[in-house]
Amino acid sequence: MSLVAGALLFAPAAAADTVDIHVGRLIDPATEKVLVDQRIRIVDGKIASVTPWRDSEGAATVDWSSYTVLPGLIDLHTHLADGAIDESESDPAAPLKRSEARTILRGVVAARLELRSGFTTVRDVGVFRGLTDVALRDAINAGEVEGPRMYVAGGYITTPGGGGEIDALAPDIPIPETFRIGVVHNPAEARDRARYLLDHGADFIKLIATGAVLALGSEPGALELSPEEMKAACDEAKLRGSYCIAHAHGAEGIKAAIRAGARTIEHASYLDAEGIALAKAHGVWLDMDIYNGDWINDVGVRQGWPAEYLRKNIETTDVQRRGFAAAVKAGVKLTFGTDAGVYMYGFGARQFAYMVRYGMTPMQAIQSATSEAARALRMDGKVGSLAPGAFGDLIAVRGDPLTDIRSLEQVTGVIKEGHLVR
Repeated sequence: MSLVAGALLFAPAAAADTVDIHVGRLIDPATEKVLVDQRIRIVDGKIASVTPWRDSEGAATVDWSSYTVLPGLIDLHTHLADGAIDESESDPAAPLKRSEARTILRGVVAARLELRSGFTTVRDVGVFRGLTDVALRDAINAGEVEGPRMYVAGGYITTPGGGGEIDALAPDIPIPETFRIGVVHNPAEARDRARYLLDHGADFIKLIATGAVLALGSEPGALELSPEEMKAACDEAKLRGSYCIAHAHGAEGIKAAIRAGARTIEHASYLDAEGIALAKAHGVWLDMDIYNGDWINDVGVRQGWPAEYLRKNIETTDVQRRGFAAAVKAGVKLTFGTDAGVYMYGFGARQFAYMVRYGMTPMQAIQSATSEAARALRMDGKVGSLAPGAFGDLIAVRGDPLTDIRSLEQVTGVIKEGHLVR
């Protein structure tokens, strides 16, 4: 990769002024067009124009003329702030055994890996130690930490002992309150906790509507939050100009969360025909992590993860993929969400091949992580976009993702807001 004025690009994005990228092949997910020999001009971190190279003047700041270029990718389901760093950690109580400082420092490593794998924007959908994701997001925004643009939940709205709690200690050992800031017993508390999280920096509210795969004593198909509790939290989020999303594996939990006002449904493992129809009627996005099951079944077995985790993973993996295929066929809105943090960071692009295998075209899979994800994030035309005024986020790969979607697994170059990351 040839660079001119490379030192300029390693300065903060605000100092980059004008950056010109010579692009060999450009995929625009919004228009589904493929353009060749283009100049992308980024001014003060935002895309200013996309024009044919021959019709413009001046040398390239970045020469990507040998690569396929796309907008920076978006993952709508990550856990950077307190997730896993390597595959060897299998202790369900591990978050309780780390200091807050250590937790945040691990998040710094995770954020860097995620950005360098091509994901320039993420939605971080919950932490066990409350508000650590807010701290990580703010450090990235301030230029103190290298990482993707983050939108964060602050914690989980969950029932006592539910899928959003760590339930791996003896019952007489108290859990610190910082790990329980979203625990609720009734609709009034759900509204109060949603208000608290938004007041303390959360961008949206995460509901744990059903049980979880990776939580002891929690069954994925079981409804945990009541419909009334979910509606109270969603109403409060809407009142404050935000929205809620719902972790929902079970069929009834999926439908209850949609009726309560959830904007996206995470996992949706036991999605049924009624749930598909309801999601389509309400314009709700499904965010289904269909790569994840294979990782858990492979690494989890080798590393001795709890038998309960492995059992629930087997029960949900294939049925989730069948539901995904049915949703694609029905024309439901689908986004790209991986559950990064369950597996090692930097591997999120492996999910693209699974999305294509289960019914999407390569272009649809790319859109799920760019233009469609941006709409779900309420950042349409700002992220995952080549439109003038969008953030200057780009990735470069050697192959052609439209013929070999797995080429996205090997990102060669990343630019975030005009700043060359790699």
